[in-house]
Amino acid sequence: MKKIKTILLSTLFVSLITPSVSFAESALSRFSHLHNAGLLVTDGHGNTLKSTRANKSFVPASTTKLATAWLALNHWGENYRFRTNFYFDRVDNTLWVKGSGDPYLVSEELAKIAQQLAQKGIHQVDRIALDNSLFEDGLVLSGTGKSNNPYDAVPSALAANFNTVNIKKRHGKVISAEAQTPLTPFAISMKKRFKRGTLRVNTGRDPHNAERYFGELLAAFLRQEGVQVNREILSGKVSPQLKPIYQHQNSRTLAQVIKPMLKYSTNFIANQLALTLAADTYKQPANAALVKRYMNSTLRNHFHWRKFNLQEGAGLSRKNHLKPTQLIDLLNGFKRWKHLLPKKEKGVYAKSGTLRGVSTLAGYLVKGNEWKPFALMMNQAVPHKLRNRIAKQLQRTL
Repeated sequence: MKKIKTILLSTLFVSLITPSVSFAESALSRFSHLHNAGLLVTDGHGNTLKSTRANKSFVPASTTKLATAWLALNHWGENYRFRTNFYFDRVDNTLWVKGSGDPYLVSEELAKIAQQLAQKGIHQVDRIALDNSLFEDGLVLSGTGKSNNPYDAVPSALAANFNTVNIKKRHGKVISAEAQTPLTPFAISMKKRFKRGTLRVNTGRDPHNAERYFGELLAAFLRQEGVQVNREILSGKVSPQLKPIYQHQNSRTLAQVIKPMLKYSTNFIANQLALTLAADTYKQPANAALVKRYMNSTLRNHFHWRKFNLQEGAGLSRKNHLKPTQLIDLLNGFKRWKHLLPKKEKGVYAKSGTLRGVSTLAGYLVKGNEWKPFALMMNQAVPHKLRNRIAKQLQRTL
């Protein structure tokens, strides 16, 4: 035992006296042997500090969200708030909801909506009618998988809790895993997806599932406010003759929506933003083709890019292609919103991206008051933490 302690203490002593930069140097050395990787670092004035295959196109993975964030912030401004209109047809007691693409209609927002509607004098709702015409029906974007995981949630003009359901299953009984979220019939139907424990799953690839869940959840919150609500949920288009009885403004600003999107790499939020931007620009129901058209044309016109391609806003598609130079352009345009990026390491604020055989990282290396944009793109199998180790080295040495 004494010998083992001596070995452990000796190992600890060696690790303490070994300069920390040597660990980082091994990361850059490893990068230099990669054949399908690119890197670009510039200073605050645009001067190149380090460059490797900076003009080669790579799959960006979730660093695509930097483009989506820039597009949204540039279009609406960071203080913008999504608005959702509610209409009440007193002839047949139908509550209409017109979807606006709001990506953050979580339970807390729906509770506020129900309170407001009750205060407007709505005491009985015979049916809830949902207008999802802002997005094309049956929409599934490029790269979206078929798994139950939240990152594969499909977009919809009306969406509750990111089109996911969080439930617990104990002794065969299903309960809500969130105190703020009532249990609905659709949520209970998810019990067949797992045997026990807690699970957050998406509502499925059929967007009509998301509509049903939204309607059920809104009905549950209305009942909590004493409103009598029947179970009928319809889809359609609200009559232009109806005037809104209430317009809900989300409590979160666009900046407060984008910050968690970048931190947790929320695909659902990114795709909602891209679709809503396309619908807002072209004044027609958004679809995958319009998202591609909007993203590519807007970025091309603003940055004068050539030879790039973005299919969707989240970074799930392997058909997306960007260059390190183009990510640097985005980061230069993003500087006024740099505070929205998550901290990855000391002095490194960046957005990461991961797909099988793809590891990317783009953001800023910070020393004092200087924020140096960097873009690291590796399109081959590498250790998961290699990108962070490379960024740490760059931050220390450049």
